[in-house]
Parts: sequence; C-alpha cells; structure tokens
Amino acid sequence: MKYCAVFVILLFPVSLSLASCSKHDPFSDMNNVSDDDNPEYPINNHAVNTMKITIGSVVFIATLYDNPSVTQLKKRLPLTVAMAELNSNEKYYTLAEGLPASGSYTGTIQNGDLMLYGSNTLVLFYKSFSTSYRYTRLGRIDNPEGLEAALGSGSITVTFELE
Repeated sequence: MKYCAVFVILLFPVSLSLASCSKHDPFSDMNNVSDDDNPEYPINNHAVNTMKITIGSVVFIATLYDNPSVTQLKKRLPLTVAMAELNSNEKYYTLAEGLPASGSYTGTIQNGDLMLYGSNTLVLFYKSFSTSYRYTRLGRIDNPEGLEAALGSGSITVTFELE
C-alpha cells in the first residue's frame, strides 16, 4: 500500500506534464504575423497577396503589406496610370480619391518600395536613399532588378493589378 501511494504521488506530476504537451508549437506561427496597425508586417504567408506591376512590356511582382491602405487600394485595381518623375529616384501618381494613411518615418527607402505619400500620392521608388519624409508602406517589388531601366527618365504608364 505504501508503494502504491508513492507510485501515485510520483506518477501525478509526470502525467500532468505529458497532458500539457502539444504537437502545436505556438511560436511556429510567428513568421505568419499580420497586424493591421503595423504595416511593416507582410500579409500572412498562407495568404500572400501579390500585385503585378506592368511597365511597358516588363512585369514586376510586388508583395503587398497587410494594412487598411492596401485593402482600399486593392478595391481600385486594376489601375493604369501615368506616373510622373520626381527627384530622379521615384515615380508618382496623385490618386483622385485618397486612401487611409498611417504614415511613419521610414528612414531608408529601398529600390522597389511602393508607398503612399500623404493619403493620395502613390509612389514607386527605383533608387535606394535616406529620407526624413513620412510614408505609408503598401508593398515591395520582390526583385527590383531592371526597375530603373524600365521606368526611364520621364513620365511613364504603369498598370497595377492583383496577380
């Protein structure tokens, strides 16, 4: 009887620890974070939203961020616009109707960034540089190689559409 009581006392903590084990690792989903309040997080990996950006005959694919600005932009696609040159590093287009904006200081712009300046200026950057301006991140071209050449030096027609 004494051995039986010791056995039960020792078995109880072991059974509790086994019962709390799970094959699901709660930290394994951390790469799939999506947060509408923070546009820095890309959309969940299992539901990636991509945009096709066509410049002449050249097509680029951009991964979109998960934020209210992108949600509203997607409702307007496909969109073909004449983008104007600015500062020899970006093309921009002023939308007729603004999008929700949550501009933040980006620090560094990367070649291939697609952003919103204010609430109504769509900007596609083709050179990397530092900035003190505030932008809302919309997406990023996955492979921006050749983007500068495709955009050229003046105004250009660009088509944005969901892939």
